[in-house]
Amino acid sequence: MKKVVKFGGSSLASAEQFQKVADIIHADPERRYVVPSAPGKRFSGDTKVTDMLYSCYHLAEEGADFKKELKAIAERYQEIIDGLSLSLSLADEFKLIEKNFKEKTGENYAASRGEYLNGIIIAAYLGYEFIDSAEVIRFKDNGEFDAEVTNEILSARLQDVEKAVVPGFYGAYADGRVKTFSRGGSDVTGSIVARAVKADVYENWTDVSGFLIADPRIIDQPEAIETITYRELRELSYMGASVLHEDAIFPVRREGIPINIRNTNSPEDTGTWIVESTCQKCRYTITGVAGKKGFCSVNIEKAMMNSEIGFGRKVLQAFEDNGISFEHIPSGIDTLTVFVHQDEFMDKEQKVVSAIHRLADPDSIDIEADLALIAVVGRGMKSTRGTAGRIFSALAHANVNVKMIDQGSSELNIIIGVANDDFETAIKAIYDIFVVARI
Repeated sequence: MKKVVKFGGSSLASAEQFQKVADIIHADPERRYVVPSAPGKRFSGDTKVTDMLYSCYHLAEEGADFKKELKAIAERYQEIIDGLSLSLSLADEFKLIEKNFKEKTGENYAASRGEYLNGIIIAAYLGYEFIDSAEVIRFKDNGEFDAEVTNEILSARLQDVEKAVVPGFYGAYADGRVKTFSRGGSDVTGSIVARAVKADVYENWTDVSGFLIADPRIIDQPEAIETITYRELRELSYMGASVLHEDAIFPVRREGIPINIRNTNSPEDTGTWIVESTCQKCRYTITGVAGKKGFCSVNIEKAMMNSEIGFGRKVLQAFEDNGISFEHIPSGIDTLTVFVHQDEFMDKEQKVVSAIHRLADPDSIDIEADLALIAVVGRGMKSTRGTAGRIFSALAHANVNVKMIDQGSSELNIIIGVANDDFETAIKAIYDIFVVARI
């Protein structure tokens, strides 16, 4: 049996945390492949190493002296090395980093060094083989991750390697230039490694004991989710639930590899299992509730719109021509509403309005700003009558005005639009009706 274990920045922020990680790995001989993040915050008010690297490189890019900032980063790593009593020197690595910063190798290279250096340290501490992700994770020339080429290269590289450390967050183009994933991309690397070695389980270790039903910044001590499907996770991650990078499920999903979210500081907790499908019922009707602020709606009205062939295509072309993607498109007989990210739309709103008039000839267009979208997600909703009614009853009782309702045919989720100011109140009302009322 093989397990891939990914550890987040908070799990590897200090020598003490490294020791916890080593204890977890050594406690199970099946934990053979390790994916580390860069050191995170050691305490409140501390700075993540990745942010230190960004700041340092920006100075280099401006032609300013950055030696002091680079020295501070080196000292962070030396503190870990000394705390682990390792006879390891990163002096040559930092000389190379300094040289490449001066040559302005790129922000992606700079950001990736946090994981790269942490990978070297943990490989030395565990006695595992270190494999540079730039050699085995490939990006296409257009910047897209090349899943199939990567799987071929990485599978071949790990075929005869019993135990290895593969740093998270980055890979490279075919010419060797380093390219990073988006923030949180170490989750993706762990998933890529799990697919390559055909792992039985992908363990993702962080600072929380699994996935929570709601955001703990809004709900005080929300209940944990025991089991969640890939589809449910995808919906919740996209709508702001941030325990796992939303793209991390794709490499393992095609292989049917389960993900187990665990807590480095409470390794005895079982955490949350993320699976392709399950016969296990949720404790509650909903699996989770999550959302985002910062949307606006563009409401287009036209008499007999429903009988005009191509009307929707013409409207969406106005957004496409201006480089704006949409979130949801609820519609009626004579109305069609397009929800978009407000920050993407604001500077182009009049261009879009003009384009809609030109292409679709509507009767009127109305724009509403400062909206939030909330996703209520759960496989249990499909077999439970009255779920939508309970949601809207709870929101009405909390004096929240619903601006939009959108439900897919899968019955897996219901999307609700509310004013930004009502966002937290709406989340609490939904959580209370489905979870607190059932405890």
